[in-house]
Amino acid sequence: MKKQAITVVSCLVAGTLMLSCQKENKQQDASATTNAQVSADVKSQISARGFNAADARKVNGGYLVEGDILLSEDDLSKDAGTPNLRIADVEQYRTNYLVKNLPRTITVKVVNLGNAFIAGADTAIARYNRLNLSLKFSRITSGTANITIQGFNEGPDAQGFITLGSAGFPTSSGNPYNTIQMNTNQYAYGSNPNVLYVGSVIQHEMGHCIGFRHTDYMNRAFSCGSAGAGNEGASSIGAVAIPGTPTTPDAASWMLACSNGGNRTFNANDVKALDYLY
Repeated sequence: MKKQAITVVSCLVAGTLMLSCQKENKQQDASATTNAQVSADVKSQISARGFNAADARKVNGGYLVEGDILLSEDDLSKDAGTPNLRIADVEQYRTNYLVKNLPRTITVKVVNLGNAFIAGADTAIARYNRLNLSLKFSRITSGTANITIQGFNEGPDAQGFITLGSAGFPTSSGNPYNTIQMNTNQYAYGSNPNVLYVGSVIQHEMGHCIGFRHTDYMNRAFSCGSAGAGNEGASSIGAVAIPGTPTTPDAASWMLACSNGGNRTFNANDVKALDYLY
């Protein structure tokens, strides 16, 4: 998830923060090197699967696209036979893969992160569980979890955006994506992270883990203000419109590509989408 420019401390785009002030040359150079590692062939594979390849970055485990979505090498190699992107207006979208074997409880563990991230995870979990879905979440402190929340440290990129968190999509076998990465850099959440802010980002990344794409998938400029982020075409990963969700811009959705820099939870249309799938 990213954040859009407001101030140094408060900028965010779904998974990424945009800083309106300082940009360090060292960070810009590092970002350029990372982007250069993504070959034209890989960018073509990313685009063919319905993702914006313009700002794709090579990271541990694969490629980071659209600010907070991690695509593995396996994701890029598979061709799904389920529906492709519906060319439509802003609405909730899901991937071809969802969590299976319902009802079930997904366990979540926070590893080597501070109290704000633990409390943020509890906040996100409580918000999902209050919906009484067939999919529940429970935080554990020992053993192997279905989803592990862990940290990374990365400053703003050359455009002044900073990634707040990232995650991937469910596996073809029906399990949730197993890792959420949360940025511990000082420009992401500040020295005293707001729990509701952190919890909102975790809530968003959990949405990816269970199969949701960005609400403004067809035009991320709606929440990010990014130029040229239009509809990305057919997708083998899937961008399937969920029946009953709006076909007009939905400014309050928890799955908008870019954060508003504060507390954001489910709106009525998000609840419809979650009820429909789970």
